[in-house]
Amino acid sequence: MGPLAGYRIIELAGIGPGPFCGMMLSDMGAEVIRVERPVKNGRRPRDVLARNRKSLAVDLKHPDGVETVLRLCEGADALFEGFRPGVTERLGIGPEDCMGRNPKLVYGRMTGWGQDGPMAQAAGHDINYIGLSGALHAIGRAGERPVPPLNLVGDFGGGGMLLAYGLVCGLLEAQRSGKGQVVDAAMVDGAASLMAMFFAFAAQGAFKPERGTNLLDGGAHFYDTYETADGEHICIGSIEPQFYALLVEKADLDPEQFAPQMDPSKWPELKAALTEVFKSKTQAEWCKIMEGTDVCFAPVLSIFDAPKHPHNVARKTFVDVEGLVQPAPAPRFSRTEPGIRSGARIPGEDSEDVLRSFDFSDAEIAALVTGGAVTKAG
Repeated sequence: MGPLAGYRIIELAGIGPGPFCGMMLSDMGAEVIRVERPVKNGRRPRDVLARNRKSLAVDLKHPDGVETVLRLCEGADALFEGFRPGVTERLGIGPEDCMGRNPKLVYGRMTGWGQDGPMAQAAGHDINYIGLSGALHAIGRAGERPVPPLNLVGDFGGGGMLLAYGLVCGLLEAQRSGKGQVVDAAMVDGAASLMAMFFAFAAQGAFKPERGTNLLDGGAHFYDTYETADGEHICIGSIEPQFYALLVEKADLDPEQFAPQMDPSKWPELKAALTEVFKSKTQAEWCKIMEGTDVCFAPVLSIFDAPKHPHNVARKTFVDVEGLVQPAPAPRFSRTEPGIRSGARIPGEDSEDVLRSFDFSDAEIAALVTGGAVTKAG
């Protein structure tokens, strides 16, 4: 029973940031119903992002399918979707339609460009949204082109997580006002928000436009990744003077040579020297010397190795659900502990149960299934 237990949220299933939002909310105990497209001979997907939800397969192009979603809204606290602006309105399940059935409903909208603006109707992906936000330009090595940071900044940090935060804010406000509202979560906005500290740095004259030359972008020798003797990598973040002094001690560096820590003109030279030092030992050897100290050190692990690290094992940071290793719910709560109740479901696997829980009669359910508006798995 997580902290959001008791809330009912409708998810119009999509890809990427939408499912991540649904995962975050359902991990925290909310009852999230995935409204999915009907499929034939569906199989249970190995999809971490779809865990913890029940699945209702609805044909949104069928009038009775649309009415089914609207009836769900009558008993829900929130709904979220990830279509282009105007799509749900054309389907008949836009904000006015849904909030007309339930004025307290919080209606979340996940897009890349936002609900308005000159690019609102253009196609795009994470890389485009973070490109426009200022984030992508800042990521990469000096003198080289920007490097996509997976799709973590736009789709997830600035997208799904932003929408989950917005929905919870909307739900809290609705408790006081008794009124719902629309949450416009745009990935370009979210990615820009994640860059707030760097806008502050730039205003203070502490951030240059040349990527790979700044304190936190790999420009500094004491905040970077390094290859080890066995072809693996480690990372250090020895920013504070006392942590830097410990790095000098543990790596057996020349204190005089490495004294000018905060002189950017010396960073390339010191980085070259540190590169050779870290290549002299294996990752495991450096872990034995530095791991757990105040050097601010860690091995760089793949997603295949991270679940095996003793710290992650001790904290149960990763769990095995139905044979699929995945991150555990986060953050953690001392009293209302979140958890994983199930893995991903076959589309339509819970259609009957979901409809009954929203007070559809058996006769109504049978008519919806017979008419093709709702599909059951199997």
